[in-house]
Amino acid sequence: MPMPGGGGAAAAARRPPSGEAAAAAAAPRDEEQQEEEGEEDLRDGGVPFFVNRGGLPVDEPTWERMWRHVGRIHPEGERVAQRIRGSADLPKIPIPSVPAFQPSTPIPERLEAVQRYIRELQYNHTGTQFFEIKKSRPLTGLMDLAKEMTKEALPIKCLEAVILGIYLTNNMTTLDRFPISFKTHFSGNYFRHIVLGVNFGGRYGALGISRREELMYKAPVFRTLSELIFDFEEAYRRCWHTLKKVKLGHCVSHDPHSVEQIEWKHSILDLEKLTREDFRKELERHARDMRLKIGKGTGPPSPTKDRKKDVSSPQRGQASPHRRNSRGDRRPSGEKKPADSKAMPDLNGYQIRV
Repeated sequence: MPMPGGGGAAAAARRPPSGEAAAAAAAPRDEEQQEEEGEEDLRDGGVPFFVNRGGLPVDEPTWERMWRHVGRIHPEGERVAQRIRGSADLPKIPIPSVPAFQPSTPIPERLEAVQRYIRELQYNHTGTQFFEIKKSRPLTGLMDLAKEMTKEALPIKCLEAVILGIYLTNNMTTLDRFPISFKTHFSGNYFRHIVLGVNFGGRYGALGISRREELMYKAPVFRTLSELIFDFEEAYRRCWHTLKKVKLGHCVSHDPHSVEQIEWKHSILDLEKLTREDFRKELERHARDMRLKIGKGTGPPSPTKDRKKDVSSPQRGQASPHRRNSRGDRRPSGEKKPADSKAMPDLNGYQIRV
């Protein structure tokens, strides 16, 4: 079943290339490199896509590469690129307004407004991610990038939506935020997706963006973390995807100037090695770990303004007393994950990508 595709390309056309931008061009990412750098969600179901590494405005080589890639992955091929680029009267794309809240606005209403803003930016269907996100960057650097996203108002993908969600909820200090990553399988290929899990008043939900409505926003109504994850699993099942792995991070600091790194993979749960009941227990154990870390005050510290100046060599904060910080000591559901063997992707394939 082909997925919708042209809206992101049309929206991207409002940002013309500039020869004055940095000369660094986008580059395709192979899966091994993505795994090494913690960016395994930057892949679209066997179809690699590009990352704009030259900043904005987009430089000429990256701009042309983007349109060539659109011609390969879009069902209409090069015709859609020619139609958009050859049009002299493209419709003006409205720039969404960043949500602002009164102190009395309830948290659930704020979350709805944040999700509405993320959705209004539109999903990026071009095959080129406009903002380069390094998961190893300190939080303060990622928040600077999120601020740039609001300024440029370009279409985004799921990882960008997570960073933006953190930025837009930093002032909601009673809201816990943590990353949730999914790995699924469909038609011989593996797909990756990420959302921002939230917990308010003991109820779980999620913020994010996806091609599929049911794989992004979840209102904070789920009584347990396992209920939230099972809801995502059922949504994947309706898309004919099989959930293979879930990765859960720890709560993210509300301090936008923190030099700590986000902990993306505190728990790695391999569904092929877990019974249903074990899967549920591991999810609830992770939820308890987060509550303990918050309760004992072992989360990321709030550095002074003087520490903001030194962000070039961020140091990881103290780990929870119940969890060591090395990769081998994270709580996977089994031994260390083996490298998945995959055939060469067909760049002309246009599958159900979520």
